[in-house]
Amino acid sequence: MVRIPRLVVAAPSSGSGKTTVATGLMAALRARGLRVSPHKVGPDYIDPGYHALATGRPGRNLDPWLQGEERVVPLFLHGAAGCEVAVVEGVMGLFDGRGDTEFASTAHVARLLGAPVVLVVDASRQSRSVAAVVHGFATFDPRVRVGGVVLNRVGSDRHAELCRSALAGVGVPVLGVVRRDDAVFTPSRHLGLVPAAERQGEAVDAVERLAALVARSCDLDALLRLARSAPPLDAFPWDPVAAAWGRGDGQVSGPGGPGGLGGPGALGGPGGLGVSTGFPGRVGAVAGVRPVVAVAGGAAFTFGYAEHVELLRAAGADVVTFDPLRDERLPDGAGALVIGGGFPEVYAAELAANEPLRAQVAAFGGPIVAECAGLLYLCDELDGRRMCGRVPGRASMTSRLTLGYREAVALARTPLTRPGERFRGHEFHRTTVEYAGPPLFRWEDRSRRSGTGTHGRSTGQSGGDGYGDALVAASYLHLHWAGTPGTAQRLVSSSRSPSVLR
Repeated sequence: MVRIPRLVVAAPSSGSGKTTVATGLMAALRARGLRVSPHKVGPDYIDPGYHALATGRPGRNLDPWLQGEERVVPLFLHGAAGCEVAVVEGVMGLFDGRGDTEFASTAHVARLLGAPVVLVVDASRQSRSVAAVVHGFATFDPRVRVGGVVLNRVGSDRHAELCRSALAGVGVPVLGVVRRDDAVFTPSRHLGLVPAAERQGEAVDAVERLAALVARSCDLDALLRLARSAPPLDAFPWDPVAAAWGRGDGQVSGPGGPGGLGGPGALGGPGGLGVSTGFPGRVGAVAGVRPVVAVAGGAAFTFGYAEHVELLRAAGADVVTFDPLRDERLPDGAGALVIGGGFPEVYAAELAANEPLRAQVAAFGGPIVAECAGLLYLCDELDGRRMCGRVPGRASMTSRLTLGYREAVALARTPLTRPGERFRGHEFHRTTVEYAGPPLFRWEDRSRRSGTGTHGRSTGQSGGDGYGDALVAASYLHLHWAGTPGTAQRLVSSSRSPSVLR
C-alpha cells in the first residue's frame, strides 16, 4: 500500500479556470517547501509544460485510453515517487470522456486514483445558481467525491458573499475565492495555450503570478487536508525497464487489448522482432554499444511525453536532443530520430531556411519516427516551403480543428509497426496532408470524420493516414509509449550506424 496525498482539480466545463488554479496551486505548494508531483488528465502536451515550471518536475499525463486503464495508477505512482503531494489537473468537464461515455474522463481518473475532487466553478454572471451547479456535480456520481469548490472570476466581496451563502446548504466547502485578475494571462494560439518552452522567461513570470494569486485566494491548509484524506493505493509504481522489455505491466497485449501492439507482427510473434527480454545492453546495430536516439526539440517541437525518453533509455539507448530551427547537424552518432509534435507551421520559414539540417534528415539512413508536427517536417513541403522530403506529400494549414481519440490498424511494416497491429492514439492539429503514397494506418473508429489527409488523387482513401516504409513511420497519430511499451524497444533495436545512408 502506498500513501500519497493527492487531489484532482476539475471543473464543470472547459474555460472555467482549471489550469489557472491547478498550476497556481502546484507552484504555491512548492513555494511552501513541498515536493509536488504534477499530472494532467488526457493527452494534452501544453498544460504539463506549465506544470513542470510550477513544480520543477516533469509534467505527466494520465490517460486510460492511451495508456490502458490498468496503467493509470502505476504511472501516477511512478511520477509521484519521492513527492509529498500530487495535484492532478482535469480535462474538459468533470464527466466528459471519450465520445458519449465517461471513459477517460476526469471523473474516471479520479475514481481510479481514489482522489478527492476540487471543483473550479466560474462564478461570473451567476450567484445562487452556483449552488445548483455544485450540488449537481457533487451528487451525479456517488463514486466521485467532490471535496471542495474554488469559485473563480468573482467580481466583488458582495458577489463572494452571495455565492458562499448559496453554497452553505450544499455540503461542499468553499476552499478558495479567486477574483478576476487581468494581470494573470497566458497567451493562446490555434491549438490552445502557447507552450511554456516558447515563452521562457515570460512563462516563468506567469507561473509566479499564478502561485501568488492562488496563495492569497485559496485555503492551502484546507486543500492539503483534503489531499491527505485520500486512501492508500494498492499498486506498484510503473517500471520503464520492465515495460520496455515486456515484463510485468509492460507485457505486450494481444489484439484489441489496451495500447495495441497485438496481432501477427507483435514482438516475439510471427513476423515480429523475436527480441529476448534479457540484458538490455545487447540492442541496436552493435551488441554492447548503446545506440543514440536523437529527439527533436526547440520551439517548433515542444510536444512529448516524459515516459518516452525513460522507455528509450530503459531499452538501452542514449537519448540526445537537437533543434531543427538552430542546429545545422544531427547529433554525432545518431542512429535513430524521433520528431514529435509542436508548431512547425508557425516556424515554417525558419525550418525551411535551415537547409543543412534538412539535407541531413533527408539523407539519414536510420529509422525515423514522426508524429503530427514531425510528419509535416518530413513532407516535401509545408505551406509551399521546402521541408525534408522524406514523406511524399504536401502539408498545409487549414481553419478546421481535428481533435480526438483514434483507434488505428497498421497497414505497413515500419520501424514501429507491423501490418495488422492495432494502436490507440489521438489527433490534435489544424493542418492537412495530401499524400502521394499509400497510408500507414487505417482508422478503425467509425465516428472519426475523414479529411485529415488524402492519398493519391482518391478522396475515398481518406479513412487512413500517414506514410510508412522500412525506415520511416510518420502520421498524425500521437501515441503514448507507456500504452504501447514495445515501441521503444523496437525502435532502439532497429537503430543503425550513422554511416549507413539510403
